[in-house]
Amino acid sequence: MTMARLREITWDDLEAMALGCGVLGTGGGGDSYITLLGCRKLYKEGHRFHLIHPDDLADDDMVAELGIMGAPLVGEERLTDPEQCARPARAMEQYMGKPFAAVMSAEMGGANGVMPLLVAAAMDLPMVDADPRGRAFPEMQMSGFPIQGFPLYPVTLSDIRANDVVITESASPTWSERILRRICTEMGSEAALCRPPRSGKTIKEAAIIGTASQAIRIGEAILKARAGHGDPVQAVLDCENGIEVFRGKIVDVMRRTTEGFLRGNIDIDGTGGFAGRSCHIDFQNEYIIAWLDGELSVTVPELICVLDAVSGEAVGTEQIRYGQRVAVLSLPADKILTSKRGLEVVGPRAFGYDCDFLSLHEKPRK
Repeated sequence: MTMARLREITWDDLEAMALGCGVLGTGGGGDSYITLLGCRKLYKEGHRFHLIHPDDLADDDMVAELGIMGAPLVGEERLTDPEQCARPARAMEQYMGKPFAAVMSAEMGGANGVMPLLVAAAMDLPMVDADPRGRAFPEMQMSGFPIQGFPLYPVTLSDIRANDVVITESASPTWSERILRRICTEMGSEAALCRPPRSGKTIKEAAIIGTASQAIRIGEAILKARAGHGDPVQAVLDCENGIEVFRGKIVDVMRRTTEGFLRGNIDIDGTGGFAGRSCHIDFQNEYIIAWLDGELSVTVPELICVLDAVSGEAVGTEQIRYGQRVAVLSLPADKILTSKRGLEVVGPRAFGYDCDFLSLHEKPRK
């Protein structure tokens, strides 16, 4: 591993990264602000955070792919602890018999995008500027590595007590999700996990590169627009080639926590240029599919982002409430997710909807 090109994540970068991860989280991944508070505490204690580009990893370097599993609503009540987050990585090192060279986010969305920094500080490691999704998804197999044929084992899982679990093998990525989801539910619907270690070579060839920098860039655009009394929502659209789908007021929210997921839907009445129109969005941790005036408008894997219409801050599925003024944006998904195999794993049919992928950015791949 080459350390010469490490990028230090500054105090200001931390806030920008948390804001950007909120946007890329598409409503899920946990509340990035709570994880930001943990990073700020570590920063004040003297810890520093660094990003490393995948090209600077040796091919045989072992990288920890980290995240929090469970329902986002639970994360609002259970603050993220750096030592708990590091326990699955340490358990994986012990199981593999080899130390990690770096950490990486399992999804650059919500708290899961920022959480690896807590482990990086606890284990004195850099964070790789990449992830396998470029967004958040609710299920483990919904990831670029399994889509491209990489196994989803071994996996280590730890809760806030003294429970550590190692899954050494599974029949398929879907079985890894099913087994670990059941364990996570018994742990209180939230647990820290380390997915299968990925080599530097695998990350270079199969990950989505530059997503941590992307999150910082989005957050910087929001902060700059706020400081200049501009429109933070428009700043995100300009920064990421996004499309504004809708603006309006939340008039109904249905939400329930079941089987380790936060499921439900929201209804929005249009305002401004969307007055007289309506938007309905379903979610499973993340916003999955949207209809305008009863007609299907946009689906996963495209990013459906719901932002506060004034501040530009992402509104998570666990936070959204009646009366909020929001903007609904669509951001393009990575080509790994929109490939034929990708759509089988993360397209609308994978969530039980009887419809094909509908994009505002591109035509479905055949």
